[in-house]
Amino acid sequence: MTFTVYPAVDISGGRCVRLLQGLFGSETVYSEDPAEVAASFCRAGAAWLHIVDLDGARTGEPQNRDLLLEVVRAAECPVQASGGVRSAADVEQLLAAGAARVVLGTVAIEDPGAIAELCRVHGERMAVSLDARGGLLQSHGWTVGTGTSVLEVVAEVSGLGAWGFVYTNVERDGTMAGPDLEGLQAVLDATALPVIASGGISSLEEVRAVAKVGAAGAIVGRALYEGTFTIREAIEAGSAA
Repeated sequence: MTFTVYPAVDISGGRCVRLLQGLFGSETVYSEDPAEVAASFCRAGAAWLHIVDLDGARTGEPQNRDLLLEVVRAAECPVQASGGVRSAADVEQLLAAGAARVVLGTVAIEDPGAIAELCRVHGERMAVSLDARGGLLQSHGWTVGTGTSVLEVVAEVSGLGAWGFVYTNVERDGTMAGPDLEGLQAVLDATALPVIASGGISSLEEVRAVAKVGAAGAIVGRALYEGTFTIREAIEAGSAA
C-alpha cells in the first residue's frame, strides 16, 4: 500500500486553525480562507486532504458545514472529511458534496449499531477515528473522556467493512513533539485494516518512522503550515521508509 500524507485543514469559526492538544481557545489561525488552503495543498502535490469541522466535532451539530462543503468542492484531490458527523444524513451530505471518505468519531463510541449500518451502506468510504488520551478514547471534539479503550473499539469495528482507522494521540496533537509510535503500533497489531497516524509529527524523520512501523499514512498540520518541510518532501520521506 502506498504511504499517503494528508495535510490537515482544520476549520473553526470559519477559519483554518491548529489547536494545541485539541484544546479550544488554544488555536493558531493560519488562514481566513480554508478553501484556498485546501486547493493550495492539492496544487503542491497532496494526494489526499484531511478536513475537520472542529466546532462541529465539539458540539455534535454542523457549525461550519457550508464552508466544509465549499472546501470539499474546491479541493483538487480526494478529501477525507470529519467533525460533527453524527448521522446517516451527515454522511450522505458530505459524500454527495464530493468527499471521498468520511471519518466517524463520537458516533463510533456512542452508537456502534449506527457504524455497522453506515459501513454496510457505504463500505470503504467510511473510516473511524481513534482519538486517544492515555489509551482511552475521547469524544465530542476531544472534550469528553469516555473510559473506553482504543483497542476495544478497534476490535468492534474491524469486521464491519470500514476502510480503516485514524489514530490520534490527543496529547501530541499540535505540539510538534513527535508521534506516538507505541500507541500506533498497538493499533496496527490489533487490526489488519489500514491505520493513519496523526498528532505531533514535526520532522521528515518522524514521517519515515510512522511509515516504517506500517501506518498507511500520516496527517500533518503545523509542520506544513510553519514551513518545517513541504508536502512533496513528506511524501518522499514516507515513500522511502
